[in-house]
Amino acid sequence: MTLPKDAFRRFQEELAALEKQIEDRTPKMSKKEAAKQAAASAMASAREEFLALRERYKLSVADVVSFFPEEEGIAYLQGLIAQSQAKPRRGRKPKTDV
Repeated sequence: MTLPKDAFRRFQEELAALEKQIEDRTPKMSKKEAAKQAAASAMASAREEFLALRERYKLSVADVVSFFPEEEGIAYLQGLIAQSQAKPRRGRKPKTDV
């Protein structure tokens, strides 16, 4: 059984209307902002999963790091320490004409 062309055209119109509704609901952002938001949400979900596993199995930081090879574990801990101690970058001072 073949569908009449009118039914196919109506389907396309309804599909376009649904896509427009979805597009109107989502805020407009650049590709760079969308990528940053996606990376942040992925990192947040991974962190939540990790913390849930750590709590479920009652693991300490030492237990978690021991799963890595020794060199990678040390490098990971050094990276965490460096991130926590890093100072924020200073912006340029505006020029003043005297």
